[in-house]
Amino acid sequence: MKFCRTAALFAMCSSAWAVSGYTVQQIKEFIQSAIEQKNPDKDVAATLRKMKLSERLDLNTVEALQGQGAGPKTVAVLKALASESESLPQAAPAPQKPVYVPPPPPSSEDQAKLLDEVRDYAVNYTRRLPDFICLEQTRRFVDTTGRDSWRPTDIISARLSYFNQREDYKLISQNDRVITDASYTSVGGATSTGDFGSTMERIFARKSNTRIEWERWATLHKRRMHVFSYRVPLEYSDFSIRSSQDAKDPGVTVLAGYHGEIFVDRDLSAIMRITKEADNIPASFPVQQASETLDYDYIKLGDSEFLLPLSVDVRMHSVRLWLKNVKEFRLYRKFSADAVIKFDAEQSPPPK
Repeated sequence: MKFCRTAALFAMCSSAWAVSGYTVQQIKEFIQSAIEQKNPDKDVAATLRKMKLSERLDLNTVEALQGQGAGPKTVAVLKALASESESLPQAAPAPQKPVYVPPPPPSSEDQAKLLDEVRDYAVNYTRRLPDFICLEQTRRFVDTTGRDSWRPTDIISARLSYFNQREDYKLISQNDRVITDASYTSVGGATSTGDFGSTMERIFARKSNTRIEWERWATLHKRRMHVFSYRVPLEYSDFSIRSSQDAKDPGVTVLAGYHGEIFVDRDLSAIMRITKEADNIPASFPVQQASETLDYDYIKLGDSEFLLPLSVDVRMHSVRLWLKNVKEFRLYRKFSADAVIKFDAEQSPPPK
């Protein structure tokens, strides 16, 4: 099959350029496509022998293709083509890739207007949410190298209820072990709560004295975003980090300032992502770094769509240990007294 694709590509090319021969750029594209498709080296070399050049192929180009993954047989044919093409005209320079020029930033007046809209949206966000339940699944990882060599530790499932603007977590299982009548924090290790509006509301609360500035344009989920940077000073922050040895240890808690970025959909003026990184953590505290990325998306509840948390990536560094929690919110349902969530092991994604 791979050889057929290579031969088909050659046949298509030869019909268009049989008279004038192939340019160096066309040879490069052919080799790069063959490398990407993992075509056998001997088949690529056999096809390449039938190609005639219209330009001079230099050895620097051959070496570059070899570095990209061209096999030894292919490289041998390329070197032969380079020798045969010495009398041909010099290859035309490769076409320049278009340089992306971002649109200009909004005017200061438009920025201020947008920020007022986003602030109103954020501080009233939880009031607009309906009562609902969902399944929260947290995959936890640990790394002892600091090189993103993550080792999965467990998967925690919890039933999250949002009722009267309050979150309530009911632990369901840890890995394959069903858990009843135990608190959410009883599993020990790193956990986090407050994803449904509290982070957003605290950033924009007047009492937080948050400094917010328009930063840049960005693309998220194929949509254009305003990106604002923000910083909440320690003296106005209520962001707490707790460190404990195990589930029975009450641990020690410190307050930290924090900063990050807010991604706002240009067309909807809705917050689609919030990043958060702790500042001013005492040097003597076991946790030295803490950050999270919270993503939102539109979820249908009943006949309406609401912007709700989709996933959270939480990371912490304590002494020689790096921790990562990846939370996903699934199976959203409208809240009722008899509402239930049915799930099984197949709905739990495997650790990555």
